[in-house]
Amino acid sequence: MRTLKTQESIFIFLLFSLLPCHLFAQDESNNLIQDPKFEQLLNEKRKINTSLTINDSYKIQIFNGSNDNAIKILNEFKQENKDLDATIIFNTPNYKVWVGNFKTRIEAERYLIDIKKNYNSVFLIKPGK
Repeated sequence: MRTLKTQESIFIFLLFSLLPCHLFAQDESNNLIQDPKFEQLLNEKRKINTSLTINDSYKIQIFNGSNDNAIKILNEFKQENKDLDATIIFNTPNYKVWVGNFKTRIEAERYLIDIKKNYNSVFLIKPGK
């Protein structure tokens, strides 16, 4: 094993101690250039979101299970009932098929009676509650 001479060790020490002083990852100043239309679209989206009343409506859940079966049930339901809105909601680990967008509980219960004839595990829900 060879020992370093004093001059070599001082040189290596200075090299490694002064080298990081000149390295920088990035400047401190960042400039963001954004299209003004983006802010306008974002404001419009915020207005639309506040006007939506999804949580004020009742829905009927007709299925809870795997994704493939949920898609199958959704397609079958849409073919039979073109007047009702239906969608798939993912709630870990299951997919749920929700039907309708009823303003009142009475209206939802009327449809619930009809839907129970064709689907087994059907019940009324109010999302967000």
